[in-house]
Amino acid sequence: MADIVDIAVGAGSFNTLVAAVQAAGLVETLKSPGPFTVFAPNDAAFAKLPPGTIHTLLQNIPQLARILTYHVVSGKWTQADLAKVDSLTSVEGSPIRLDLSDGFEVKNATVVAPDIEADNGIIHVIDNVILMG
Repeated sequence: MADIVDIAVGAGSFNTLVAAVQAAGLVETLKSPGPFTVFAPNDAAFAKLPPGTIHTLLQNIPQLARILTYHVVSGKWTQADLAKVDSLTSVEGSPIRLDLSDGFEVKNATVVAPDIEADNGIIHVIDNVILMG
């Protein structure tokens, strides 16, 4: 199996996320043993952001890193595990609200592909970039 970063690169639908992780200097962290659970926005999710948002974030690496680490939690949380909790604390430090009562919602995003296994954790693909606050 591959690690979280290698799976994201190989999928071909996380080009913006991979570029952002590289720019923020988080590649080595997400290649480490973890385990991590990543709520991974696909390229379509990043495309929904207002024009210029990604460019602005790439100019503000600390803010970019905070947003990216808000999409990551420590531990390996499958969809079945997440059904038992209402929220998790992100690596960034803020809580992430979960709702699995009707589908699989993470804050303002829907999980479109759950439980993608990696050597160092698990990926849940989401359809929106989740924002802090």
